[in-house]
Amino acid sequence: MRFSLHHHFGMNALATCLALATPLVPGMALAEESSDSIKEWRLFVADHSQPVVRAIDFETGKELGRYDLKGYAALTASASGKTVFATQSDADMVHVIKTGIVFSDHGEHRDLDVEDTALLPVTFEGKRPFHVVPHDDHAILFYDRGGKADIIDEAALLDGKAKVRTVDTTAPHHGVAVTLGRFVLVSVPNTEIETKPDTLPPRIGLRVLDREGKQVGEQAACTDLHGEATSARLVAFGCKEGILVARPGGADGPKLEMLTYPEDFPKAYTGTLLGGKSMQFFLGNYGEDKVVLTDPDSKDAFRLVELPTRRVDFILDPANPRNAYILTEDGDLHVLDVLEGAITRKAKVTEPYSKDGHWRDPRPRLAVADGQVAISDPRHSLIRVVDGESLKETRTVTVEGQPYSIVAVGGSGASH
Repeated sequence: MRFSLHHHFGMNALATCLALATPLVPGMALAEESSDSIKEWRLFVADHSQPVVRAIDFETGKELGRYDLKGYAALTASASGKTVFATQSDADMVHVIKTGIVFSDHGEHRDLDVEDTALLPVTFEGKRPFHVVPHDDHAILFYDRGGKADIIDEAALLDGKAKVRTVDTTAPHHGVAVTLGRFVLVSVPNTEIETKPDTLPPRIGLRVLDREGKQVGEQAACTDLHGEATSARLVAFGCKEGILVARPGGADGPKLEMLTYPEDFPKAYTGTLLGGKSMQFFLGNYGEDKVVLTDPDSKDAFRLVELPTRRVDFILDPANPRNAYILTEDGDLHVLDVLEGAITRKAKVTEPYSKDGHWRDPRPRLAVADGQVAISDPRHSLIRVVDGESLKETRTVTVEGQPYSIVAVGGSGASH
């Protein structure tokens, strides 16, 4: 059965999306460049075992800045690409880095201003910060052991200030919070079971809060909720039962709908989700050796894609919405055509990196910049740059230590 991402999307519509693609989300470029345009891409790379983040010029490989932190960090770029959050879960700390990439919208075009990178003076402290969800002009920081989530205004950060709205999360748990309009979607822990002193309770559902923190409507069941993504106006969450989708619902709050996995699917579930930007769809893992494409508005919402070995990392190409890149533990990089729901090509890009061992062992991570895939290779202290079409390695960037978490920010725009 042919997979349709949305009943509005055919090949002509896809071409239109490609032509209209404009920056900035992290990793997106202008579809067309004029004679007075400039282009700038930057990588932000966290070391696996040392508390340091490096800013790197993607074109030259030159280090633009080195930022010492309190602990080793996971990196998340904001929706605008103006900031990168460095979350140090084991150190109970989050730093924020200014990327120096600033786009301004002028209707028919966008301007690009390039500034220095910098470690911002505002930090966030709390018990085990973990998931950071970027959304529009803010980010939501969830504290697993703090019983709260902070909604952080990005503009204030860039002014050196902290403007935060705190949301109660019922009890400490490994959860997530996401904004949808003026409402907040928050994971729900199971507080009725006993847990060991160092163990957090499991997630059992999702609830909707208004701006005053009051629950709106009924709690939705979502066993072991993990993984979230936004695509178009929808937010999706991974559950053992299926994918829980939140849709805008006006004054009555978002509408929650469970898309149950098909009965003929093998037993597994989704714990990581990515959301399409130019098209409405979600890509998630399904266990360790499969991925699943989800279109909530299609009669056949799911399309399962088998992988030859276990997945190490995967990412969408924001500038080419048809492509997703999947790295498997044998060192192969696969290109998934999200319209066809099939792997179209692959190439060896790293040595094998086994998924056995601790979940946080040093393994490659992916970022997309200017039509190329940047792959951290911690074993060899390298960033490998692979052409997104040919999958051939074009160059490497040497990075001291063990480069691990990586994000790309940039694009092109008019220069005046």
